[in-house]
Amino acid sequence: MPESKRYAEDEGEYAAVLGRYNMILDELFAGGDVYVITPVWTTEAEVPPSQPEAGYWQSLLVEDGPDPEFRTYCHLFADRRPWQHGCLDELLRDVADDKVAGVLVTDTQVRRIHHPYDGGADVFLTTPGERDLLRHRHADWLSSHPSGL
Repeated sequence: MPESKRYAEDEGEYAAVLGRYNMILDELFAGGDVYVITPVWTTEAEVPPSQPEAGYWQSLLVEDGPDPEFRTYCHLFADRRPWQHGCLDELLRDVADDKVAGVLVTDTQVRRIHHPYDGGADVFLTTPGERDLLRHRHADWLSSHPSGL
């Protein structure tokens, strides 16, 4: 958000956050299908019930400590859908509010990845040139910190 504000406080600010997320997602994925990957973190190896729109993909053992009570599993769910502007607004709003974390949106070849989080997003692109063009188009969105982060 403007002035590197992290959390929206009113509907106008939510509109700005969702507008920015959707603008980038449109630039990356318009006219194609995407995978929406959502994680569920547990201390159990068993897969939790499926997300309403996503199917189970895989589970990862994140912390393999000697004590089973301190093991952490990341269960990944994936949903393939045609990209449409605004189709993820409910999920993106939850991300912006830090209710959901670790969401990835990617093309079906996993060449471009959008990782939204509360306060911003990381975008992974195929080439430095593609990265630089996207950064230049949205330079006014970057933090005033010298690194842009």
